[in-house]
Amino acid sequence: MSHVLDRWNCLSTEEAVTEILPCCGSKAWAGKMVARRPFSEEATLLAASDEIWRNLTEADWMEAFQSHPRIGESKTPQSAPTQSATWSKQEQQSVTAAGDAVKIALAEANRQYERRFGHIFIVCATGKSGLEILEILRCRLENDQQTELREAAEQQRQITQIRLKRWLTA
Repeated sequence: MSHVLDRWNCLSTEEAVTEILPCCGSKAWAGKMVARRPFSEEATLLAASDEIWRNLTEADWMEAFQSHPRIGESKTPQSAPTQSATWSKQEQQSVTAAGDAVKIALAEANRQYERRFGHIFIVCATGKSGLEILEILRCRLENDQQTELREAAEQQRQITQIRLKRWLTA
């Protein structure tokens, strides 16, 4: 068993929610993860996370989305835990290194996306260049509301998986 999981399984409910919340940003997800304890291995934790995420409400998904900074911005929402802000910064390193033209285009595309869908653009940015992210954003602007909500939720699921794995190795 992971020493992180072993320790986390023994925390109080409140402490356990606080510790795992940065991995996703949805309090409902964190609460349901804590209620499923104890977890004996990473694979079981990751599978539970996926199952819980897929069964949350749209409002829960939106809460998770709101815990992220806009792609290309380092300013994390005030409600986001410090660990979440740190991970977001790491995940967006390639965007930070992008040229000014890409950053300007991302900022404009972010505004268009938010006007169209009513929430920030969510993408699993790990391993993607600023230009790749811009292309993804522009393509997703063509989605209808429901298709985009499902795609954003899937991207958040991927982000959560990556963050859970980081958390387990901390």
